[in-house]
Amino acid sequence: MTVAFLDTISFRNSGVAFVALALSSFVGISASADPAHAISMYGAPALPPDFDSLPYVNPDAPKGGRAVSGEVGSFDSLNPHILKGSPPWQLRFLAYESLMGRSWDEAFTLYCLLCETIETGPNRSWVEFTLRPEARFSDGSPVTVEDVMWSYETLGTQGHPRYHAAWARVAAMEQTGPRSLRFTFTEPDRELVLLMGMRPILKKAQWEGRDFAQSGLDVIPITTAPYVIDQVVPGRTLVLKRDPEYWGRDLPFMRGQANLDELRMEFFADGTAMFEAFKAGLLNVNRENNAEKWATQYDFPAVRGGDVVLSEIPHGRPSGMTGFAMNLRQPAFADWRVREALLQAFNFAYINETMTGGRQKRITSYFSNSTLAMDHGPASGRVRALLEPYAEDLLPGALEGYSLPEGDGTARNRDGLRRALDLFAEAGFTLDQGRMMDPSGRPFRFEILLPQGMGEEASMLDIYARALDRLGIGVTISSVDPAQFNIRTAEFDFDMAWTRIGLSLSPGNEQRLYWGSAAADQPGSRNLMGIASPAVDAMIDQMLAAEEEAEFTAAVQALDRVLTTGRYVIPLYQWDRTWIAHAKELTYDAARTPVYGDWVDWMPNAWWWQD
Repeated sequence: MTVAFLDTISFRNSGVAFVALALSSFVGISASADPAHAISMYGAPALPPDFDSLPYVNPDAPKGGRAVSGEVGSFDSLNPHILKGSPPWQLRFLAYESLMGRSWDEAFTLYCLLCETIETGPNRSWVEFTLRPEARFSDGSPVTVEDVMWSYETLGTQGHPRYHAAWARVAAMEQTGPRSLRFTFTEPDRELVLLMGMRPILKKAQWEGRDFAQSGLDVIPITTAPYVIDQVVPGRTLVLKRDPEYWGRDLPFMRGQANLDELRMEFFADGTAMFEAFKAGLLNVNRENNAEKWATQYDFPAVRGGDVVLSEIPHGRPSGMTGFAMNLRQPAFADWRVREALLQAFNFAYINETMTGGRQKRITSYFSNSTLAMDHGPASGRVRALLEPYAEDLLPGALEGYSLPEGDGTARNRDGLRRALDLFAEAGFTLDQGRMMDPSGRPFRFEILLPQGMGEEASMLDIYARALDRLGIGVTISSVDPAQFNIRTAEFDFDMAWTRIGLSLSPGNEQRLYWGSAAADQPGSRNLMGIASPAVDAMIDQMLAAEEEAEFTAAVQALDRVLTTGRYVIPLYQWDRTWIAHAKELTYDAARTPVYGDWVDWMPNAWWWQD
């Protein structure tokens, strides 16, 4: 490929080289693959350049109707790209677009959206995007290379820490033509090529004279997305409207998506109030997470009369990790035997029977419910070969095999508590007149932090606290407002805290932010536990360096072993399907469920309104 320019002006900003190009003459650039419509992590994209629509949507879906959903909590910001504030989480995905869009029927394949083509070198040491000439913001102004470059620089330097790691690996960003730009990396990276296509694109002019890093409700974002913010009632209601002038409505990638005219989100103090609002018809869609509740509490008049439909949507993505994270920065939790003892005391079988009638499966590892999950028996083959160099860093079970303790299913859980006492003793803890004393002779007490509105999790913890009391351990369960919860977890100001980390079939660089040593003490990182493990870092590196799918899978399975046997989190339920109750008019095609099956329960992606 060639580009034309007269002069090259280089300057430095935040450690990344930026190059401004004036067009005039031709200079060659290193050989590469031809510009393409899509890119995959491994292999070739499933859809050809002339595809008609994504395979799991209805390309002929009518436009109209609305989805009204509930959220527990509140919000005080409309900027989802910074650390400060508590924005509605949906804004990241509904109100912004990126250069490329993801197909939820493939493990990790991106198709051009704002960009017209993507191009990369044989070793993926750089990537170049050419923008679509028709791409527009909601105010009608064109999307320019300047907007894109400003977005990447701003997010990488002032945005949420989730954007920083990838930006730090960009050696240079340069404009290569009127509608094209190139990122050159500090080293080749298969996934980084794709990540560069997934950053939200912002309108530079909207932020001139404003502090991007400050949260608030005063800036209504101007973006390229099919939905724009229409109504804001601070902390209570957010309404998005479909933009009838949306620039991409005729793109094959968007055909059959963004069908609903209105997306309304109502915020409630707790889940009980939200469910009652749904039963009363104030909401017309509700996603249920409790198997017992789904089986026993959805027999109300609107369901019996057919006005509300109950849908179960299976999926094949990893369970991720939902549970109570232990903060290894606290001295007591730094000892793996203490963490294992606390796992032994958590009587999951009894809690599951009490809370869901035993209907709910448990998370068994970070990537359970997928091909990336660890085998709970002894490590073998390539997985063992990857782990053995780090044998001294590994905890018991990583090589030998490990399964989470389940409890005996009785209220007393005698065997589990007996094993917990033995582990505490091995760690230097003692019992003094019925109180557990840490190795320094102080009573062992800790706090479990929850965001407000999590009634089910609080009930689980009440059962757990009674078990810990029998061990002489004092526990305080603190439910705080979402803003305080976000602040405290971002600053690692907790002993144990609720966490939920979603994982995909294409884990990549974000794993460093989740569990990498460099993120252990980085405020705002997802590494709440403070994991600093050479074995974890090495497995992430192996995963990112893999050039073949088999090697990638082995590296992730090895990573799963190290994380699971690290005993960092007390895991709760997994969801291998979505339970969603919805108005009969809200429709999706159950015959076209993608591999990320429950993604279709997110209304704008594949649902439509059918009167």
